[in-house]
Amino acid sequence: MHRFLRAIGFSNIKSRQELEPILGKIMDQPDKKKKIQVTPNCIYTEFAMEFGSQIGITLRGEYDEKGFFYMEHYFPYCESRLITSSEDITVNKRVDTNAFTGMCDDLRLGISMIFYLQNAVDYLGLHSEDNLPHKAKLTLSGLSLNGRVLLGVYHDTYTQKQRNIRYQRRNRLIARAKNGDQNAIDDLTLEDIDISAKIHSRIQEEDLYSLVETSFIPYGSESDHYSILGTIVNWSVITNTYTKEEVCLMLLNCNDILITVCINKLDLLGEPMIGRRFKGVIWMQGHADFQKL
Repeated sequence: MHRFLRAIGFSNIKSRQELEPILGKIMDQPDKKKKIQVTPNCIYTEFAMEFGSQIGITLRGEYDEKGFFYMEHYFPYCESRLITSSEDITVNKRVDTNAFTGMCDDLRLGISMIFYLQNAVDYLGLHSEDNLPHKAKLTLSGLSLNGRVLLGVYHDTYTQKQRNIRYQRRNRLIARAKNGDQNAIDDLTLEDIDISAKIHSRIQEEDLYSLVETSFIPYGSESDHYSILGTIVNWSVITNTYTKEEVCLMLLNCNDILITVCINKLDLLGEPMIGRRFKGVIWMQGHADFQKL
């Protein structure tokens, strides 16, 4: 059983026997179907069915030369409709299955962001070796099993303007540092020391979440899991068409990166509102629109 099925409204599915009718329905009546010939005797196929706006389950497997289908794995997904990044993406095949993880170096985070690739068939169509950079437009989404809503941080016009200037300056420094500019590395080091000193001084009298507005931190041993704190830009409640459970879909601004997060309403503590913040652990997914050069 995939434990993130709960995030899209399948909290009552407790066994593989209960899941089989759903998987059978996806294969018989898919909303989307993609396939690619990987070997003369094998067609890699991807079935997907929506169970609500922007949420669903994807099933992958292979057809042999006799036309028999062998399911390899499945996963719940959440779609994002906003382009998050246009940086180069490096894709690698997972060890255990015919699934892929992508990695993107985004200056706004300062770290390599790793995500589960939703559209593996599109990547296989490139006929490319792993670990090579590809030009792509990337949309990011996440599934969460537990989260809470926090109050937001108020910024007046002047503060917001100064904050944007600082972010732009830091992004330029990170770009220069990646190219080996020692002055930029030194400036970033001094800036981090200065920020650490300010936090140490203010934390004595202020709450942590009034100092840290958003955060994006790798979580646990899974490379595509992150602990995030992001501002709610938009949100809606969606009903799973199969189970009738309600899930909450939130568009978050996390370190100036837009991520669509889906969580079962039963697992969300607090009432989401625009301007408030979401804190939780997510399984990061990404859909890459690969540009053929």
